[in-house]
Amino acid sequence: MKIQELDPNDDSVGYGGLPNAEGVVQLDASCMHGPTKRAGAVGALENIKTPSEVAKLILKYTSHIFLVGEGAKRFALSFGFKEEDLLTEHSREAWLRWRANLSPTDNYLDVPDSDHLVVTKTGTINCDAVTPQGDLSSVTTTSGLSWKIPGRVGDSPIIGAGQYCDNDVGAAGSTGLGEANIKVCGGFLTVEHLRRGLKPTDACLETLKRVVAETEARLLDAQGKPKFDLVFYAVTKRGEFGAASLYPNHFAVHDGTDAKIRDTAYLFTRA
Repeated sequence: MKIQELDPNDDSVGYGGLPNAEGVVQLDASCMHGPTKRAGAVGALENIKTPSEVAKLILKYTSHIFLVGEGAKRFALSFGFKEEDLLTEHSREAWLRWRANLSPTDNYLDVPDSDHLVVTKTGTINCDAVTPQGDLSSVTTTSGLSWKIPGRVGDSPIIGAGQYCDNDVGAAGSTGLGEANIKVCGGFLTVEHLRRGLKPTDACLETLKRVVAETEARLLDAQGKPKFDLVFYAVTKRGEFGAASLYPNHFAVHDGTDAKIRDTAYLFTRA
């Protein structure tokens, strides 16, 4: 997770993440550790490259779970993290292009599309792991929805939404539109499906069905399909794994030796 947060070419998390509406990168992350039943999270963290590392320190060294904003940054600085500008030239230019094209009636000139400025609007990384002994952990990190209202926090740092871990059962997490996940507590719900005996892929699909049922009409198209995507990932204590999405997608699996890319199960096909 830390490797991706430090990668300036990954604009979905950490350093180089896409900023909010004011051009400020605000990061969210959370983690859970099955054996100790502890958790840590940060929200709207600025100027610190690796929010997942800060979340881990909260888990390890405090009796709290969730720190946000300026307090989260001061906590990170107290543990030796450096305060740094998280905007790369790519993410800055992407934000400037978005701002210039925001409204046809504003005072900015429209900027034409160009290949190096084509960026996605959402991006998150979830990682769920199980050891050979059956111990579980989970972590999710993100720079959040690009161009978001400053202070917006998605599902990634929310325990039970962006990820959830129960050492007796399994772990699960998500990527995609956070607001849709928060309303169903998707990480927790997916683990509860595992507890009832569902296989990981089926557990993820069941959670997605709940998401669709709870989605507002304005976020559905004429066919009743969501206008957004959401992906859930799950692993059991026995090492079974699976993932499902609203629309066709992919996920990565590593068995300790090799990494493989798999297709998710899904509810809908795109037009």
